[in-house]
Amino acid sequence: MLSRFVSGSVRNLEREYSCTVRLLDDSEYTCTIQRDAKGQYLFDLICHHLNLLEKDYFGIRYVDPDKQRHWLELTRSIAKQMKSQPPFTMCLRVKFYPPDPAALKEEITRYLVFLQIKRDLYHGRLLCKTSDAALLAAYILQAEIGNYDPGKHPEGYSSKFQFFPKHSEKLERRIADIHKTELIGQTPETSERNFLQKAQMLETYGVDPHPCKDVSGNPAFLAFTPFGFVVLQGNKRMHFIKWNEVTKLKFEGKTFHVYANHKEETKIILTYFAPTPEACKHLWKCGVENQAFYKLEKSSQVRTVSSSNLFFKGSRFRYSGRVAKEVMEQSAKIKREPPEIHRAGLVPSRSCPSITHGPRLTSVPRTRRRAVHISIMEGLESLRDSAHSTPVRSVSHGEAFIPRSRSQAADASEGTAVISDEAYSPSDSVLPTPVAEHGAELPVTLRQINGAPCSIEEEKESEAGTPTRGDGVDFGHEGAAGALSEVEQVNKFVLSVLRLLLVTIGLLFVLLLLLIILTESDLDVAFLRDIRRTPEFEQFHYEYFCPLRRWFACKLRWVGGLLISK
Repeated sequence: MLSRFVSGSVRNLEREYSCTVRLLDDSEYTCTIQRDAKGQYLFDLICHHLNLLEKDYFGIRYVDPDKQRHWLELTRSIAKQMKSQPPFTMCLRVKFYPPDPAALKEEITRYLVFLQIKRDLYHGRLLCKTSDAALLAAYILQAEIGNYDPGKHPEGYSSKFQFFPKHSEKLERRIADIHKTELIGQTPETSERNFLQKAQMLETYGVDPHPCKDVSGNPAFLAFTPFGFVVLQGNKRMHFIKWNEVTKLKFEGKTFHVYANHKEETKIILTYFAPTPEACKHLWKCGVENQAFYKLEKSSQVRTVSSSNLFFKGSRFRYSGRVAKEVMEQSAKIKREPPEIHRAGLVPSRSCPSITHGPRLTSVPRTRRRAVHISIMEGLESLRDSAHSTPVRSVSHGEAFIPRSRSQAADASEGTAVISDEAYSPSDSVLPTPVAEHGAELPVTLRQINGAPCSIEEEKESEAGTPTRGDGVDFGHEGAAGALSEVEQVNKFVLSVLRLLLVTIGLLFVLLLLLIILTESDLDVAFLRDIRRTPEFEQFHYEYFCPLRRWFACKLRWVGGLLISK
């Protein structure tokens, strides 16, 4: 009996495994789930733990042993998606950024999005000028420590918060001034809402960058936002295509294509190269999901998408979930008492250190910060002077696709840098979500656009951090993004036709071998014997195959006679 009990317990343990999910406030949720449990089960557990109803904006992210990031697919088994052995470690992140985060129905949802954008600001994924950065940081201060109190907040208290990778003394003073004078009386909820309203106006709101190279070999970062597809190169936003203009996303190996119609008369094809085929497939799946979520009116319109034009080649993927319009309609129907929110302002935050756990660590001496700040201001002058992006050759016309940046058009008079260009060392406790190791060949980073680069190796230590810059990139360089020429398209079509022809010939050859085995061999195998005994096969054998065999034999004898006579 004891041995049966022990063996039964062992089998139960083998059917279960432990899973730890790191939440947006850096707390951890650990649970035990069945081996055949699907992603939806784990996601629902987390949302129930957080008392979250507007959950469609969020997702679970994990990293495979090859250091490639993935979003957990909710309709598939967790164990089949993970390439590592349990226990599994993942993290909850915002997957689809709300187009208007301040208009979210529930405060708990706004608070979680606030934590995500605060993390984006810290890791350099969110671009802003000095004035915007100071206001955003002041909102964070007000939300976490409340009104300014001279007795509790001594001189330089804002420097104990680390809102960005690095910042100057001047910016710290400006943050403190705004907090002391302009935000008095704001509740945490009001400060967070104002923070979201300000962040949503920035061009890189919702950017989760994917490192790539264009056809010229220049580093680029591709991203999908609530408003469309974005390409960032150097310190510029090179391309922006609205979702209603994007017609198709496709990948083959490491090559990623974006097909778009600009103003209904110009067709555009942008081509980029990811570091690995796995990274390219992840990029494609993210694009398919974002396009379906933001572009479609109803989830019933979602279709299975293929990465190739041929049925036997490429990957197939289908977005599962509600679209943005349905999510907002469902949110409007929520009627319940607002859930209690346990804000993380009074506990240590591993990704964004606060005043409650000591001074921030800085690798930039105070004497150097002023020079660093000035150098970045000079470097960002080129961004102010460049009002539009690189032209792209179109497929049907020679016109250029020149999208204009929102903030560049509205704020062309300001080109002030926000974050210093010194590298930073994120907390070791932050769950790594790195890109492939050879991403080190892609030198330019979003934080370089901001004015604060880091190394690609630091990305491996920072959750959803941005890979980075090297030494050989000119900030003023405007690399041309790829456009497939007509010759290249013809070549690809010919190759596809040749592949189809080879597959067809191969299938016919296999069928011929099977036919010869059935008619000419003496193999006495059960399934062959059954086929030979069918009336249809006997009719085919005597009326078609035997005459055809006699015709071939006659022709072969004739050809042989000709060769012998010569």
